[in-house]
Amino acid sequence: MEIDLGKSILGRNEELARENRRLFDSAGVFVLDVLASPGAGKTSTILATIAALRDRYRIAVVEGDIASKVDAEKVRAHGIPAVQINTGGACHLESDMVRRAVDTLDLGELDLVILENVGNLVCPTEFDLGQHARVMILSVPEGHDKPYKYPNIFQIAEVVILNKVDTMPMFDFDEADFRDVMRRLNPAAPIFPMAATKGEGVEKWATWLAARIEGVRAR
Repeated sequence: MEIDLGKSILGRNEELARENRRLFDSAGVFVLDVLASPGAGKTSTILATIAALRDRYRIAVVEGDIASKVDAEKVRAHGIPAVQINTGGACHLESDMVRRAVDTLDLGELDLVILENVGNLVCPTEFDLGQHARVMILSVPEGHDKPYKYPNIFQIAEVVILNKVDTMPMFDFDEADFRDVMRRLNPAAPIFPMAATKGEGVEKWATWLAARIEGVRAR
């Protein structure tokens, strides 16, 4: 007899993800899963997003890290509720972790929950969390060839943010090549150039996200 533990784990995670999504839908809360490698600017993008939308929507953040609570403290310093998940070595968030985190929040008082996933371009692709959309953040210093090396994560993203575009002159980043491979991997995903720490390009991204939030609220 052979037992495939991978299938068992993924199957249970998918079941819990469906339960999470039903919970979020019933509360009218849009949930965004933020994916990126370490240093791409996940937290700075989240803070820029909060600044753009906080006057319109009630927002909370779930921070996923292997260790520490640094990012959650940064979010709380801006007056936004933040729940820290330390995975203790796991390279991604899972549905049960997210459920335990959101159970500490009053979903009835929220419109948007942002999940900052663990910095990794491989593991999170397999694990649905019950989110309504996934955003993949690629920073210019990482190079335009990341979609060639990690195609799956770019294929599952509903939207892609190209961050740190203000550093473009300092790096050999071929934006045309990046956009070409994205058209082949995921032609439906819009790409938003951004310099999150400077607030550049945030408005268009926030407009896209606001439309998605309204779609869930209208259900």
